[in-house]
Amino acid sequence: MTTDANEPIRKAQDDFRWEGVEARPYKEDERALFKAVTRQILFSDPALDGELRYFEVAPGGFSTLERHEHVHAVIIFRGCGHCLVGDVVRRVGERDLVFIPPMTWHQFRATGDAPLGFLCLVNARRDKPQLPTADDLAALAETPEVAAFLRGETPD
Repeated sequence: MTTDANEPIRKAQDDFRWEGVEARPYKEDERALFKAVTRQILFSDPALDGELRYFEVAPGGFSTLERHEHVHAVIIFRGCGHCLVGDVVRRVGERDLVFIPPMTWHQFRATGDAPLGFLCLVNARRDKPQLPTADDLAALAETPEVAAFLRGETPD
């Protein structure tokens, strides 16, 4: 959705929604394993070639394990959880910034009692996500902390 010059402000509504912004299913690709995630496109403008999206992961939910050719800048906006970036698992909370380099495996998990909400800035014309093969998963699982994360176990 392109921001209309006549509507420069999208007022916040209750429950981390914005006026005039549709909450959509996270993915259309049924192959992409995820649980309890929604997305909202808050801003997209071809002149800027960027898109700002808000994702919300319900408690116990997780985003797809994937990688892309484009970078991501993610700011945790609500709640806490854990994220995998490459071969590193970290606890994340409100106002943390996560940089995801190109072609880096990544996944977010809501490991607290509240939703994990995050803003994600990406290129508006981005490549489709790549899902891991069995060999990719085996390589990731060579790091014990990553193997535990992929099993749904997260450090305290």
